[in-house]
Amino acid sequence: MTVEEVEKALGRSRPSIYRYANTHPEVPNLPFDPKKLNPELRTDRNSPLLFHPTEVARFARDVLKIKSVVIEVKPNTGDMTIKLLEQILEELRQIKLILQEKN
Repeated sequence: MTVEEVEKALGRSRPSIYRYANTHPEVPNLPFDPKKLNPELRTDRNSPLLFHPTEVARFARDVLKIKSVVIEVKPNTGDMTIKLLEQILEELRQIKLILQEKN
């Protein structure tokens, strides 16, 4: 989940999410901290913060003391990049079929 998705799911502001996130400007991956929201492993410090839905639910329940926690992750099907990649894949499949028929 992105920071925006965590904001929406928990009903918290972006500064609140960043304040609770287990991050450091110089170190991309800190050890697990049960009192903070732990991001997924990053390759470098400039990688975007992403959070696993299970971690967001744990954080909401254990740290924020939200009693009823339901995290629902929906795939973003409206993304133009995904649509474009799907069209490219379909064209490649058609090209493959044509080449196989000629051989």
